[in-house]
Amino acid sequence: MELELCPLNLPSDNNRPIVIAGPCSAETEEQVMKTARDLAAKGCHNFRAGVWKPRTKPGGFEGNGENALPWMKQVKEETGMLVATEVAKPEHVELCMKYGIDILWVGARTAANPFAMQDLADAMKGIEVPVLVKNPVNPDLELWIGAMERLNQAGVKRMAAVHRGFSSFDKKIYRNLPMWQIPMELHRRIPNLPIFCDPSHIGGRRELVAPLCQQAMDLGFDGLLVESHCSPDEAWSDARQQVTPDVLDYILNILVVRDEHVTTEGIAMLRKQIDEMDTELMNLLAKRMRVCREIGQYKKEHNMTVFQANRYTEILDKRGAQGALLGMSPEFIAQVFENVHEESVRQQVEILNR
Repeated sequence: MELELCPLNLPSDNNRPIVIAGPCSAETEEQVMKTARDLAAKGCHNFRAGVWKPRTKPGGFEGNGENALPWMKQVKEETGMLVATEVAKPEHVELCMKYGIDILWVGARTAANPFAMQDLADAMKGIEVPVLVKNPVNPDLELWIGAMERLNQAGVKRMAAVHRGFSSFDKKIYRNLPMWQIPMELHRRIPNLPIFCDPSHIGGRRELVAPLCQQAMDLGFDGLLVESHCSPDEAWSDARQQVTPDVLDYILNILVVRDEHVTTEGIAMLRKQIDEMDTELMNLLAKRMRVCREIGQYKKEHNMTVFQANRYTEILDKRGAQGALLGMSPEFIAQVFENVHEESVRQQVEILNR
């Protein structure tokens, strides 16, 4: 699958990815200008700030709306940086064009709503500014692609995806689970689409911003959308996940940007070994499924249920401990064997229902 795309043409330093940085919210003119000046002094070329900020629950600061757009225009005029903000309604697009906003992005909640996306697509017909689309709050790749297809069909050619993680009830480390396999699958399916990482929303804590930026670079992401505030602890929204311009500059200076165009001849033999091991792994899985089908036949003959909870728990516990000893995370092993067990159950159910 391919979208009809043109280059983003966003400025960046040679030794850095494309970075769009600025506060979560445009709170006051003073806060916007102070942050923008500090970022510009550190070499930032693209400034971001939320103008419309609907929160999960009502009652909090929800943005200054149109009143903040002249501040963004002032940032552009004084520092020379391009300016970016989020749009969720057609009137937002109209106002951004009126005030000369250079970059638009679509938030996760909007991207999850095809009705809202079609309204935005209709409003964006004929505009030529870059549009970044964040992934929907739930891990649905088709919904993410569909949101971008609507914009592309409306004529938006300068487009990128933004990976901001996926909402989860179980928040142990990250605010939003990275689930890197989803943006990687997006890249496989639409290789000409630039992908940015939003480490602020994935991590939810400023100490996680640096490692998440590095992980994004290791995976070949094209840019970063980072929240940076002149006084993060005093921010009116998402204070915990914002870093100062000084800290952001340090993070970018230590960032190792990988070169995906370097020849792979040096790892050709290693990849050949992996291909051979994958073939062995597939053969072993096929043998395991044959045994599972024999077990399914036994269960049918003896009128047994397919799912045996104690046995399933035993498999997960044993293989999790074994995986840890072999240098693999228990979470990874659990995911692998949950999928293997699911396929085993499916095949046994087929046998019972013949």
